[in-house]
This record gives sequence, C-alpha cells and structure tokens, in this order.
Amino acid sequence: MSSAEQNLQRLLTGTWISQMLYAAAKLGVADHLAGEPMSAEDLAAAVGVQAEPLYRLLRALASEGVFEEDDHHRFSLTPMADLLRSDVATSKQAMAIMLGEEHHAAWGQIIYSLQTGKPAFDHVYGKPVFGYLAEHPEAARNFDAAMTAVHGSETAQMLAAYDFSDCKTLADIGGGNGSLITMVLQRYPKLKGILYDLDHVVARAKPRLEAASVADRCQVIAGSFFESVPSGADTYLMRHIIHDWDEPRCIQILKHCRAALPAGGKVLLIEAVIPPGNKPSFGKLIDINMLVMPGGKERTAAEYKSLYAAAGLKLSRIVPTAGAMSLIEGVAA
Repeated sequence: MSSAEQNLQRLLTGTWISQMLYAAAKLGVADHLAGEPMSAEDLAAAVGVQAEPLYRLLRALASEGVFEEDDHHRFSLTPMADLLRSDVATSKQAMAIMLGEEHHAAWGQIIYSLQTGKPAFDHVYGKPVFGYLAEHPEAARNFDAAMTAVHGSETAQMLAAYDFSDCKTLADIGGGNGSLITMVLQRYPKLKGILYDLDHVVARAKPRLEAASVADRCQVIAGSFFESVPSGADTYLMRHIIHDWDEPRCIQILKHCRAALPAGGKVLLIEAVIPPGNKPSFGKLIDINMLVMPGGKERTAAEYKSLYAAAGLKLSRIVPTAGAMSLIEGVAA
C-alpha cells in the first residue's frame, strides 16, 4: 500500500475513531480508570455495557494511544485518555460527546449543505442549533462544558497576545457561560465588564462569575445582539460569534457595536483568520463545521476588512496568538 493510500485510508476512517472516543466519553470510562487499572469485565459492570464489545473498543483505542492494555488485559489511562476524564481542567469529555451526538448527525448530511448552502443541522433537527440548545438543557450544559474546554487555552493565548490595560469597561457580546470575561476580569483587577447574551444563556453564567469573585465588577445583561448591544463599554469583544453567521447578520451585529462605540473605542473579534494557499489550518476545518452546523463561515483578512467597512468600522490590525485564533481589531471608520 502506498503512503498516499495509507494516509487517505486513515483520513477516511477518522469518523470511526471519533465515534469510539464518543462512546468512551459518554460511558465515563476514563473517570472509572482514574484510580487504578481495571479489566473490561469490571469496567463493563461499572458503566452498564457488555464486557466483550467494550474490551474490543478499548483495545482499538489503545492501539491509537488512548488507554493502555497490560499483560493481564487490564486497561489504564494514558495522557490522551486522561483528557477524557470529567474532572481535569482541560477535559475533552464534553467535546467528544458533543461531536459524537448532534454534530455527528448533522455531518452525516453534509451533501445537503453543499447542495443548498444551508446548515445540515437545521435539516436534521428542524431548527437552528442555538434554538435547539435552548430547548435541550442537557445538550446546552454539555455544549457549555465543551466550549469552556476548547476556549480555555485560547483565553490564555489571547491574554498573552493582547494588552487590555487601557480598557476601562469590556463588553463580552454573546459571552455565553462567562468563561472568557471571568478570566479577563481576574487578570485585570481594575477592569469592569459587561456580559451580554440571551436570557437563558446568561442565567448559566451567573454562578461562574460569583464563584470567581468578579460578579461585583460585571453587569449581566440579557438581550439579542441582532437587536442591540448595551452601551457603556469602550471595548466590544466577540469570540466565535461572527463566524456563526452569514454576511448580512454579521454586518447587523457589527453595526450595533458601531452604534454603541464611544470615541476611541474598539471592536475585537477572536476568530480564525484563514491563510492563503494550501498550508494546513485548523480554521479551514472549523469553516466546514460552520457550514454544517450554524451556517456561518471562517474568513480571510480581506473578508474581515470588508465586513468591518460595511458596518462603519475600519480594521486597524490583526494580532495573532500562539494558537489558531487571532484578535481582529476594529475602530470607527
């Protein structure tokens, strides 16, 4: 078999591995192995499945470096398997579950998105993804946990790359569960914050702000960024918001930010900026997820410049981080 054939075969079977990881995460296998190695029989009894198929699943994942089997057919954690535990800061358990459930079903209809340009998620579930999450609290909680784990390293990278010391009040528009604004407020003790999102979303953020002892410096305001954004901030930040939407709705959101922007204020987007050419880019993969799930897209620097201009803003600079994301800074045109 040629190297090209081997590489393509591995890519083709990637969904098998993803679904195996989903099963292990959903069953909580890594949590049960946190203490000591266990046999497939003991694990199966603990998680409520049959021993023989579970053994085969773990053997396959062990061949990929997820879990490890010893000479007595007991399984233990590896560094990758450790990330499937629910109690580690960088846990990917929620992400594995999210990708294995709603995302997997939507991606199965990717041809629909390619034929219509519309989200496959809406086609499968009969409604947009955020409307679905509003009606399914368990899926919403898992989505929050997945996003927190994904974005945790991004926030640290953002804080290392961008200086917020000249900012007095930061508005996190579409701030979700408050993980981002919490970390920024902790880093800058004199900074004030505004967390703005839909009512059922910000309700999930309040306990986080209180637990981090920043609730007294952060207003929590409910509303839709398609209708308006709150005034009173000098910097309006949106992380992974603009990539969820098509151009007309992006411009609508950015125009609301422009209307609220004071003299000398800034708009900051945290997004992947698609590089030119064939260079590998995680943003190019996220872009297809945006097509299939919410119907948005990742964009190039030129496309962000055009979006800003349409909203009465000027792209002032793009600040790369150590990861896949960049800060796209805009000011009043």
